[in-house]
Amino acid sequence: MTTTTNDDRQTLASARSLSAVLDFAVASHRRVVAVLILVSLLAFLPGFFQIPPVDRDESRFAQATKQMLERGDYIDIRFQDEVRYKKPVGIYWMQAVAVKAGEAIGVPEARTTIWLYRIPSLIGAIGAVLLTYWAALAFVPRRAAVLAGLMMATCVLLGVEARLAKTDAMLLLTSVAAMGAMARVYLASHRSPSAPAGWVMPGIFWTALAAGVLIKGPLILMFVVFTALTLAVADRSVRWIGLLRPLPGIAWMILLVLPWFVAIVAKSGDSFFAQSVGDDMLAKITSGQESHGAPPGYYFLLFWVTFWPGAVLAGLAAPTVWRARREPGAKFLLAWLIPTWIVFELVMTKLPHYVLPLYPAIAILIAGILEQGGLSRSRWIVRGTAGWFIFPVVIAIGVVVMFVGLSRDLGLIAWPFSAAAVIFGLFAWWLYEADGAERAVLRGMAASVCVAITVYAVTFPTLPLFPSALIDNAVGASGCENPQVSSVTAYQEPSLVFLSGTGTLFTDGAGAAEFLGKGPCHFALIDPRSERAFIQRANAIGLRYTLIQRIDSFNISIGKPVALAIFRSAGP
Repeated sequence: MTTTTNDDRQTLASARSLSAVLDFAVASHRRVVAVLILVSLLAFLPGFFQIPPVDRDESRFAQATKQMLERGDYIDIRFQDEVRYKKPVGIYWMQAVAVKAGEAIGVPEARTTIWLYRIPSLIGAIGAVLLTYWAALAFVPRRAAVLAGLMMATCVLLGVEARLAKTDAMLLLTSVAAMGAMARVYLASHRSPSAPAGWVMPGIFWTALAAGVLIKGPLILMFVVFTALTLAVADRSVRWIGLLRPLPGIAWMILLVLPWFVAIVAKSGDSFFAQSVGDDMLAKITSGQESHGAPPGYYFLLFWVTFWPGAVLAGLAAPTVWRARREPGAKFLLAWLIPTWIVFELVMTKLPHYVLPLYPAIAILIAGILEQGGLSRSRWIVRGTAGWFIFPVVIAIGVVVMFVGLSRDLGLIAWPFSAAAVIFGLFAWWLYEADGAERAVLRGMAASVCVAITVYAVTFPTLPLFPSALIDNAVGASGCENPQVSSVTAYQEPSLVFLSGTGTLFTDGAGAAEFLGKGPCHFALIDPRSERAFIQRANAIGLRYTLIQRIDSFNISIGKPVALAIFRSAGP
């Protein structure tokens, strides 16, 4: 005989409440949209406003946008004096609009307020959740489509991208829009081959492709081309592609993207294409760019973490998905997923977010199998549901280790949220067979929200993980109206440029001493290895200086501790 504690009863009641919310939502599309937006905000907003600029990609994007605003040039893309032509202009324009809106409503220091630059990513992530639901409706009933949207809203990887001011959440939105429209055309051609072709779905398809190209270049074209080619081979027919109205569609896409490409080529010559295609895209295919190389299988292994909690059901759904692979719906989703996934596994440069545009296909496949009751009952596969419990336990332990290691503190402030995540995860696993997969995955989603609060709202903002923010606070406390900052080569993070100003100088110890001599509101960041050269040069030029503060932090972007001394000129 087992007993049930008050905490157990509360958790079980919470699970029933989650099912009740799902029952409420599926009554209408409006309710679905409201619930998906609410869950997305619960999952994405913790830490959104508190986490400082993150190195390196986020800070590079934000700084390039800030320089557009400073110069009033919305065509050229630069980071300090260097051109930044790796990506097209779309995300920079969106960020500039968000910052301008922040300035208009009176946000203090809007141009160095990083959450304003993150707004396009938040909108992209929420929009991708809603579009996953919309795309799923072409394949599965409404209840399953809601579950697919919720899987995306609570998956770990999209939660990360929603909080970073870069391209990937918006690319996901455009990709799901394009693939959802393409799926409707494809499935309609199978259900009613003689039905007349409309213009709405082709219009959505080609407009989404144009937006995707302006955001991240031709990558979005790979998703649709590989899907279309795979389906053409599988069906031995390309007739349905004509229903996408390719000739007017391509003309429309070119009309949308061409003006900026003409403008940037007029300004830069062939430099844009040399950097974006040669130095960025082709280099990633042939080599592990910026030390991000990994062997094939990397994304498969990472999937079980990055798509958690939905990933726990992936193994349970896989046997039924394979048996249904010749059905039009499953065939399309697998064509969306498998060819591009294989390409990403073979490409040398690998970053976790590259496969994000493929996750909606997985979510729809899992949700459809769950709705049909087709999840595997094999004991060895069902044991994998322990993943709902294991992941939050690892996070809870990791948070304590981080607090102890970085601040000599137990991190008690994070314990209630991590405990809630562990409890939800425990009951998702423990009661999977008793209550069914739907309630189990909803409990896993609740655990995911609690994990987000633990990590993003409590742990990251509390611990000294962002040296540039600490430096900015120390310099800001000096009372200087327009401080000028230099840093030695040991610390050259883009976040420092974003917070301290476009004129931030990266130099050596001797150069930092020369820099301090230029004025009273000049500051130098010196690491222990450069301090001797700094002092020798300062003495040689008769520089009077004072130590403002020593920073001991941890650079989360490279996983290494950072020790810096902040010096300020004390006079001529």
